[in-house]
Amino acid sequence: MDGDGTRDARHAQANPVPHPAAPPSASPPPPMPATPPRPDGSAFLAWLRTPRPEAAPGVWRFGHRPRPDQQPEQLPARQLLTGALIAFLVGWLVWSLLQNGYLGTWWWIPFDLIVPDSWRGGDSQIGETGTVFVYQGYQVLVALAILVAVSRLGRWGEVWRRFVTPRLSRSRPQEAAPAPAEDPARWNQLRAAGASDAADRLAGDAHAGLMRDVDHARLTRAWQGVRSGRHSLATFTGAVLKDGAAACLHPSGERDLPARLARHDLVTGQVRLGTTADHPRNPYAYRGTGLALGPDLLGTSLLAVGPAGSGKTGAVVRPLAESLCLHALAGRAAVVVVGAAGAGLGPADAYDVVVRVAHPDSVHDLDLYGGTTDPDEAAAILAEALVGDLADAHPGSDSRRSTTVLAQLLGPFRAVHGRFPAVPELRRLLDGSPGPLSELRVALQDSGHDSLLRELDARERQLGRPGDVGGVLADRVALLDRPAFAGFFDTSGQSRPFSLRALDHPVRVRIDLPERGHADASRILARLVLAQFTASVAAREDRSLFACLILDDATGVVTPEAVRGIQRLRSAHAGAVLTLRTLDDVPRPLRSPLLGATGCRVALSGLTPWDGQDFAEVWGKEWTETRDVTDRQIIAETPAGKAVHMLRRVITGKAPTARAVTVRQVERERWSASELAHAVPPGHAVLSLTTVQGEHAPPLLVDLRD
Repeated sequence: MDGDGTRDARHAQANPVPHPAAPPSASPPPPMPATPPRPDGSAFLAWLRTPRPEAAPGVWRFGHRPRPDQQPEQLPARQLLTGALIAFLVGWLVWSLLQNGYLGTWWWIPFDLIVPDSWRGGDSQIGETGTVFVYQGYQVLVALAILVAVSRLGRWGEVWRRFVTPRLSRSRPQEAAPAPAEDPARWNQLRAAGASDAADRLAGDAHAGLMRDVDHARLTRAWQGVRSGRHSLATFTGAVLKDGAAACLHPSGERDLPARLARHDLVTGQVRLGTTADHPRNPYAYRGTGLALGPDLLGTSLLAVGPAGSGKTGAVVRPLAESLCLHALAGRAAVVVVGAAGAGLGPADAYDVVVRVAHPDSVHDLDLYGGTTDPDEAAAILAEALVGDLADAHPGSDSRRSTTVLAQLLGPFRAVHGRFPAVPELRRLLDGSPGPLSELRVALQDSGHDSLLRELDARERQLGRPGDVGGVLADRVALLDRPAFAGFFDTSGQSRPFSLRALDHPVRVRIDLPERGHADASRILARLVLAQFTASVAAREDRSLFACLILDDATGVVTPEAVRGIQRLRSAHAGAVLTLRTLDDVPRPLRSPLLGATGCRVALSGLTPWDGQDFAEVWGKEWTETRDVTDRQIIAETPAGKAVHMLRRVITGKAPTARAVTVRQVERERWSASELAHAVPPGHAVLSLTTVQGEHAPPLLVDLRD
């Protein structure tokens, strides 16, 4: 700004522009305010104090109002309002007949029996005014009795609840502040532990508008670390007294994301994806409620299937990535988001590490071996990435032969060079050229690693034999040995490779794959990241952080080993989010195991019937009550009967009929393949949920646009 201002000033001096003189009567301009006033914390406090009752899995708990499990029987609106009006007219008619004496004076008998005779005359002890008051009071009581009777007959209470209460609730006044003992803004848990000064500092920042939802979540997480013994109370208190709401910051120093597109509630850890449709197929308790996901659901992993344009990235992946990035800033989670370049997975400023494979401006590189120093582990991960999709598509299959071939080369190479081979070096070794293998043999002999010579001898004996997978591995490695990847996968230590071993920290990572022109290489890298992720989260010592991998396109990624890895994520406090355009991208023997390994399944609109069949099978069937109704119109023969039928038609809007109802219990699919393919509206999805504790939510029709 200073440079621009100086340049503008010099330009003005070089090219002076005459200004018209101000009129003598012109008043001086008003002084500019020094700094805008800071906002108060009313919005934050209202958010923090909003009730979040316990609810069924997937229900947006922020301000949720529980509903009954079963839908109460309701009369049609026309019939209800007509009945209420007729009851009012009947009550008015009865009152008019009583007032005009058409029904006699019998309704004064209780008055005559109760009221003394001295109160009835104008010259009584209470006077003329008191007599009028007594008589009028009795009439009011009778009117109230008639009003209560007709209100019950006309169901006025139901009319009030259905048509008046919803309109009043929209403009209800702001709720009063809770009691100090129940106010979350006072940080009573800190006061109970003796940190009253820290609690006062945080409460003051909250009321002054200096605290955000991410600050509250981050400080709550830090306090949990104090209670678990990972941090000391003195350190936490000192940081809070020094920095207030900005204490215990994320290593990036950020306190929020550059922008948010979804609605988040960091108290419950949920992100809202949409609204459960008011549809007969949805349970009544879910209808009209918000649908939200959190780590308790993502811990069972999620699979979303839908064609291009159905909302997989914009309505599912982007909100989940945004939510997990907020959790990472709060010190709760570590997230790795993998997708094609330009897929719309959030701005680069929202991540700590952005790996742009095959992009020359990428600051970070991708570690081909996942940061491990064990040759056998590195061989298993690399074999899964290179030829995992070529393994027999059976849940019990694996790539052990490929792992053995790679281990026979990686172990000796690391023993000689102290590092794993780069992509060109690995390709030459797998090709079986005599030059690289001879050089490696000589280096092993010179360094005294005679035990590793047996590994090299076994590799040389297998060269050229039928069934040798070395050639296949070399062909797959050749896909990464291209000019576009020349500066990547470096093992010499001259680059900044990112390793998934960093998931012990609340890190935010985005990996952009080169989709255009390198589709096969992108699938290899996606399998590599998934294999490294499942291996890294299982080896973590501190599993208090929730780790999540988001694969925006899992085409060609699902292998037998990948399915087994996803099944193990729940016990490691981790989860995976996978999206597919169709289940045809998964081998047929692996479709059912994949759907069984993921606890959250999303079928978006536009699904094919054969994809819907797999979802229908995994969701199973349920017993439901069906009613066969037979209506037979009643024909009146007398004038009185015709008049009654006409009155019924006016009230109900239907012709008088005699109804026969047959109730049966039948078993049917929760959602059939045809319904999933043709009955799901655009912008909607059918999804089922499972928590890490084992609670289930049935398949729900959700509007992802709301």
